[in-house]
Amino acid sequence: MAHSSCFYISIHFLFMYLWSLPIDAHNLSHFAKPPCLENEMSALLQFIERYEIINTSDVSGGPLAYPKTLSWKDNQDCCSWAGIECDKNTGHVIVLDLGSSFLYGSLDNNSTVFQLAHLKKFNLSDNHFNYSQIPSRVGDLSRLTHLDLSASVFSGQVPSEIFKLTRLVYLNLCCNRDPYNDELLMEMKAPGLRRLAQNLTSLEELLFGVVNVSSQVLSTLANLSSLRRLNIDECDLHGVFPSAIFHSPKLQYLSVRGNEDLTGHLPDFNSSSPLEELQVPGMSFPGELPASIGNLCSLKILNLKSCNFTGSLPMSIGNLPLLSYLSIVGNNFSGSIPASFANLSNLEYLNVGMNPFATQSTSSLSWVWKLKKLATLGLWRINLYGEIPPSIGNLSQLVELYFLGNQLSSTIPSQLVNLTRLTILRLTTNQLSGSIPSWLVNMTQLVLLDLARNKFHGQLPSSIYQLQNLQVLRLFENNFSGTVELDNFLKLKQLKVLQLSYNQLSCRTSSANVIYPQLLALGLASCNLSKFPAFLQNQGRINWLDLSGNNIRREVPFWYMNLSRNSLTGLDQYYPINPSYMYTIDLSHNMLKGPPPEAPPSILSYIVSNNGLTGALPPWICNLSSAITLDLSSNNLTGVLPVCLGNISKSLMILNLKGNNFHRSIPEILLRETQLTMIDLSDNQLKGKLPRSLVNCKMLEFINFANNLIMDTFPSWLGSLPELRVLILRSNKFHGVIERLKSSSTFLELRILDLSINAFVGELPMEFFQSWNAMKSEMGNFTYMHRDLQPRVIYKGLKWYYPKISEVFTVIDLSSNLFEGEIPSAIGDLRGLHGLNLSNNFLTGHIPSSLGNLTALESLDLSQNNLSGEMPQKLIELGFLSFLNMSYNNLTGSVPRGKQFDTFSNDYFQGNSGLCGEFISMKCRDSGDKLRQPSTYQEEDSGSPIELYWKIVLMGYGSDLVIGVEMPGEGDDLVRGIIGGVGTPGQASFSISADIRTS
Repeated sequence: MAHSSCFYISIHFLFMYLWSLPIDAHNLSHFAKPPCLENEMSALLQFIERYEIINTSDVSGGPLAYPKTLSWKDNQDCCSWAGIECDKNTGHVIVLDLGSSFLYGSLDNNSTVFQLAHLKKFNLSDNHFNYSQIPSRVGDLSRLTHLDLSASVFSGQVPSEIFKLTRLVYLNLCCNRDPYNDELLMEMKAPGLRRLAQNLTSLEELLFGVVNVSSQVLSTLANLSSLRRLNIDECDLHGVFPSAIFHSPKLQYLSVRGNEDLTGHLPDFNSSSPLEELQVPGMSFPGELPASIGNLCSLKILNLKSCNFTGSLPMSIGNLPLLSYLSIVGNNFSGSIPASFANLSNLEYLNVGMNPFATQSTSSLSWVWKLKKLATLGLWRINLYGEIPPSIGNLSQLVELYFLGNQLSSTIPSQLVNLTRLTILRLTTNQLSGSIPSWLVNMTQLVLLDLARNKFHGQLPSSIYQLQNLQVLRLFENNFSGTVELDNFLKLKQLKVLQLSYNQLSCRTSSANVIYPQLLALGLASCNLSKFPAFLQNQGRINWLDLSGNNIRREVPFWYMNLSRNSLTGLDQYYPINPSYMYTIDLSHNMLKGPPPEAPPSILSYIVSNNGLTGALPPWICNLSSAITLDLSSNNLTGVLPVCLGNISKSLMILNLKGNNFHRSIPEILLRETQLTMIDLSDNQLKGKLPRSLVNCKMLEFINFANNLIMDTFPSWLGSLPELRVLILRSNKFHGVIERLKSSSTFLELRILDLSINAFVGELPMEFFQSWNAMKSEMGNFTYMHRDLQPRVIYKGLKWYYPKISEVFTVIDLSSNLFEGEIPSAIGDLRGLHGLNLSNNFLTGHIPSSLGNLTALESLDLSQNNLSGEMPQKLIELGFLSFLNMSYNNLTGSVPRGKQFDTFSNDYFQGNSGLCGEFISMKCRDSGDKLRQPSTYQEEDSGSPIELYWKIVLMGYGSDLVIGVEMPGEGDDLVRGIIGGVGTPGQASFSISADIRTS
């Protein structure tokens, strides 16, 4: 009982003590949190009423996405709602986190969310705000320390009011793209970046990638001394990146991806740098990668893709013990890959592809096969040869393996079967042989299998049909043989891409209308198909189809396809495939007649060349607003070119209407900032003047208006086009004097000029020869002007078809005009010139000895002029000269002796009564006396000395040249044969035109 009394007295005194304490919020907080304030609850409920909850990945795609607001109840304390956090003392809402909540709707200044004046953290990321602009009232939330509006389909200008939020330590405006076309939606105009750096000095994380800034990176960003993370991906930044940013004292993460106009250099790093992730792909860093990169001891991710680095890789990279990701793809690193990379034991991703390393064998990379954590390995296009080593089977964690574009040989090692996690295997473009191994069936995780362009042979194993996860199968350009039942691919339910073209296969399909997987691409070229596969009628998503080189005849269904080089006569007019997925139509080289087959507005490439199409261009051609290639060449189309042709598509790169019967004028190019690269309207009946708006097409490389009725003066205004390489105006009604240049910076990149068969007068334009810098270099990079260009050149007296125009191929043809005066000696400065034709003019004076400087010259035609004097002895230095025509001038003296000149016969020099030589009809008695000998040549028509016209067609097949010779009146019958050596002087002039193809 005594104990009970003591207990009662103790409780009583404790109660009295607590009652005597002052009652305030601080003391009560130990016992109860204040509830959400009623006005703030009301503001939240009104805010959320404006939004739909759409539970799809198009609205919220995050892995933790769920509709948080569905749990909000007005009879509950809002501080307990999902995504809400309140101040423990006051009950004010201080955190509103609705990221990834499937919200769809608009946000504006009237939103009640801006009544939450005590908010510190505000997150609306990963929703869909329907292209709303960020409201300016966000600046009213002055207590904000964290603001995240990323990936939520906001658009427009970043409001300047954000720069008033001086307490911000976290700002994320990244990744607001259009979900339908991936375009950037937000921009930050000047001086936004400067104000941000000046006002938001407390920032620790600044993430505004994919915001169009369109300015230079300001060095003031380096003044953000608290910055730990900086992301400025794809901001259209330009200029020089401030190296001081790399030295920010707390910077751990830096990503500057996708700013191709940004240059800079990596500084000398010291070991105190906290950098853990450095991503600068696409930036230009001319020069070598500094060895101090090895001082970044905390570095885990290093992405230097396509940064223009040169020289050797520094050994010091092996000093980065924490490195898990390394990409140096697409640089110009040389030498060898350092063996010190063996120290990078934590590497999970290694990609060194597309670098011109010294040729090395797979055995020299033995350290690679010991990196047991590797999940991705890219050793592609690095001059690697030898066998795939069996030790590759040790990389049991490997998920992706890229060996494409090397010189690997032998067979696929059986140890590859140990890579049970492998999803991507790319061995394209090597010299691998043998058959596809049957154990492939054990690699059940394979999603992409690419063995194309090798020397594999044998039949396709049945095990390939058991790879249930396979989405891409590329086996084209091998030596596989046998019969393939296409219905077997029905088992691969995930298959999206199937390419079996150019083997020795016979592909068969059942006539039944079976349901195949929904393919995106199908290549069955040269697969011995005799009829159109019926299963294609149910393919609703296909966007690339190649059935060329088969034996398909008669009418076929019409959708996106490559059915070139068959014997098609017509198209039926139904669209079983959804036109919204249609990207390319290639029906070239068939026998189609009637109007051009209709294409949907979504088309990117429309190619119906070399058919028998007739009529005018149809009205729907004006709707092809996405077109990149339009090729209706070599048909029988007529009528007037529609005005809309100059206003179709900003993306249009290739316009080829050559070889038709279009007439009247050429429409103006109405679009600014067009991508037009090539325009060929040759071989029509077009009149009028050249459209002056061509000068706005700054990307133009190739212009061909040959064989029309255009009446104009020389278009010197085209000289301002910075990329122009080919200008062909042959056989029109151009006239007048070629005026002197107003600027020396004209036609700087020009390599091919053909003004032949016009009515130009006056002297040859010496200033032009002096300005053509691209023709002055004897050597250049052996690259090509455009992969879709196949030029036709009447060159060395023969008509040549080349598969591509090399950047080093240069020709000038000014023949068959009314030029007079002397040949400028400045032509001798064009040391890269391969062909020069000045024939059929009224040129006088001596042949300048400077022509002997043209050591790359292969063809020289000065015939049918009034040139006089002796031929310069220096011409014998033209060691590559294989075609020469000096006929019908007033030349005297002896023909130079030696080298190539000993191969030229009388035909090249006839019509020069004062010329003598050992290999021509007039022999020289001695150096001071010449004895005329009777000529065996009988002139039947002095006005037309060339009686025989040869039409030579050169087609490239591998390394051989197949030549066809067409005699006049023989139609299209070609005498085929292999020819080499010097061309026949059948035609004095040479000319240039082009066929455009797509591959």
